[in-house]
Amino acid sequence: MAHLIQAVTLGLLIGGVYALMASGLTLIFGVMRIINVAQGAFLVLVAMVTWWLWNMTGIDPILASVITTPMMFGLGWLAYRLLISRIRGSSPSMSVLLTFGIALVIEGVLNLTAGNKFKSASPSYFEESFRAGTVSLPKAQVYGFAAAMVVLALLYYVLNRTWTGRAIRAATQNPSGAALVGVGAAGTAALAFAIGSATAGVGGSILSVLYPFFPASHYEWISRLLGIVVLGGLGSLPGALIGAVILGLAETLTATYGSLGWSTLVFYVVIMAVLLVRPQGLIGARLREDAA
Repeated sequence: MAHLIQAVTLGLLIGGVYALMASGLTLIFGVMRIINVAQGAFLVLVAMVTWWLWNMTGIDPILASVITTPMMFGLGWLAYRLLISRIRGSSPSMSVLLTFGIALVIEGVLNLTAGNKFKSASPSYFEESFRAGTVSLPKAQVYGFAAAMVVLALLYYVLNRTWTGRAIRAATQNPSGAALVGVGAAGTAALAFAIGSATAGVGGSILSVLYPFFPASHYEWISRLLGIVVLGGLGSLPGALIGAVILGLAETLTATYGSLGWSTLVFYVVIMAVLLVRPQGLIGARLREDAA
């Protein structure tokens, strides 16, 4: 029983971090119907910047997110204005190709500047844990989970309690109606893409502590994030949270009672089983297109 409680607790901690990482991807899709394949590369880019800051200045990697988050907001805004806006109205495949190209450029730059070697930030508390009865809570995962929950709460507040959030949700649900009341589609889309990219500022800093990474590891991360948002339902933030928790639990329970190497496979088996019953995902809504 103690092993089960330990595994579930760790799964929930990791699931919270995954939820933050996936929130930007599902937000961008929900507003713009763009699948940002570069989100995994954004995470690795931030992890590399965080590692460099920690290595050069000793700043705590998770606290470094106060630097990397505005950096990624600005990068997302520029990426939309200079690149993504040019394919508005095109087929979804164009967004996949363009953002995949952005991911390859980031990977190439990181290879040239940082080298193709695994890196990981190891702050002083990296090997320390909190104790709660028989449960051991690694401090790095607890701090990462706490940071993720703070950002997700702020994201929820912005989307549901501010004019900016209402504009983004209006553009998502009814673009024509939003335009009639003065909500500009282009500006809203740029803001949504920037906010979605900014979530990688915190997610990447947490990643630098919890996982070793190198430039090409963005393939692994985008596959996880896509799995999470597909399972939960494309465009659904609550769905992304549920999908992330399922992935976290699948990893820790499989590692505890089986082999860590099978954890990702178990997660994708769950995805296939769910999609056979609900093709739209756990919380996603069915879309109907009327033919003229």
